[in-house]
Amino acid sequence: MSPSLIHAARTAQLLAVRALTAYGLAHPVTRLLLAAASTAAAQAWDRGHAVHAVHPAPPQRARRDR
Repeated sequence: MSPSLIHAARTAQLLAVRALTAYGLAHPVTRLLLAAASTAAAQAWDRGHAVHAVHPAPPQRARRDR
């Protein structure tokens, strides 16, 4: 299994989120990038990558005891 599929899916997702933040959902660039992100994620899934490989959990912040 190719790690480049995971990298492509993560990159496409990041670019789509940036476009969504900058331009909104109705912008054609945002819609194009969302379609690319979903396609890349589907290709990674079809090749056997798990969902957590495409969408890793966010890092945990250290808890402060009060």
